[in-house]
Amino acid sequence: MIIYTIPAGILRANAYLLTEDGKNAVLIDCGGTEPLAFAQKRGLSLSFVLLTHGHFDHIGGCAAAQAAGAKIGVLGAELPLLSSRSNLGEGMGVPVPPFRADFTFSDGETLSLCGMSFNVIATPGHTPGGACFLCGDSLFTGDTLFWESVGRTDFPGGSGAALRASVRKLLSLEGDKTVYPGHDDPTTLSHERKYNPFAQ
Repeated sequence: MIIYTIPAGILRANAYLLTEDGKNAVLIDCGGTEPLAFAQKRGLSLSFVLLTHGHFDHIGGCAAAQAAGAKIGVLGAELPLLSSRSNLGEGMGVPVPPFRADFTFSDGETLSLCGMSFNVIATPGHTPGGACFLCGDSLFTGDTLFWESVGRTDFPGGSGAALRASVRKLLSLEGDKTVYPGHDDPTTLSHERKYNPFAQ
């Protein structure tokens, strides 16, 4: 599996483009149109977009991806955020072009997409329907878990207690994983277990 990291949108949020066969790809988060252009330049067919949550800096490019043929999935609890002011786009002066979710998924579900398996881990706290995805030894955490930090909980629908529980859930996963967050650089679960102040 090849993982490409593509900063996207006005806040340069991390979007992750994954391919197993070098032809078909799955995108995790889509804050702008940069991932779609990246995929097209490399001859990759963007088949699916999995959303970690519904804030504007992670969904701003979804309409363009959908128009190009990608199917978009999100945790069911996050659906209301996609088209409401709570996605923060309007308040930031960056309205989100309208799109629809093509499918939803649930905590514990395994998605088989483009020859890859994604285990869905519901991680509310940053938003009510936040989700992380485990693919092999790669863990995509959106705005739930960062390098020695966690996501904010002062936005609409945020919950500090829920986020702490979600972080503990991630850190309790067996073995070590490479963590690919929604912002900034990758880390590992072993590092976060030792140094993240929210691990206690």
